[in-house]
Amino acid sequence: MNIPNISAAEWEVMKVLWKKSPVTSQEVIDQLSEPMEWSPKTVKALINRLLKKGAIQFEAAGRVYYYSPLVAEEDCIREERKTFLQRIYGGALSPMLAHFIQDEQLSKEEIEELKKMLEEKR
Repeated sequence: MNIPNISAAEWEVMKVLWKKSPVTSQEVIDQLSEPMEWSPKTVKALINRLLKKGAIQFEAAGRVYYYSPLVAEEDCIREERKTFLQRIYGGALSPMLAHFIQDEQLSKEEIEELKKMLEEKR
């Protein structure tokens, strides 16, 4: 399946749907309006954009629409990671890892976990 390009705002709607679905637009509004300071109109516009992109679907039960994701969270994360890597680092993984390791404070546990992951990749 082709993974649609999802904006940062649309990603917030998707997180609600990945957590629990199917849900109504009102349930999405209830979860996002206060923390994101979005109006119901904004949330509904984001839902419509996701529908047009083929990222979500709906089922009608009378006058109520229930929304659910058509793309898996892990697939979207993978696509975002690839897009980020290509856009920022020209697709090269080593410079990205080097920047993260140099710029972040890593605990001994995190360093050991990274070593373990690298060893498993050998």
